Amino acid sequence: MQSEKMRLRTIQHLAYEIMDEMNKGKELTQLEILIPIIDNLSRAIGDLTDSYGKYSLDYVEEKVKNAHELLFQKEKVDV
Repeated sequence: MQSEKMRLRTIQHLAYEIMDEMNKGKELTQLEILIPIIDNLSRAIGDLTDSYGKYSLDYVEEKVKNAHELLFQKEKVDV
């Protein structure tokens, strides 16, 4: 099992890759892909910003990985 610090580093790396891809300047017009990507990322952020400081690293990790896989079309993801 990876340590929490390593898992957070992996999540951060995936988020940076998503950010870089979205800022490449190419026009992304496939809403059927973009909407679930945004949904997954906003759910991850929503969980992390819980005012009580209680978040599930598993949940955040799952949502960021789903967004990454959707954007890069790596494999079929259940949203």
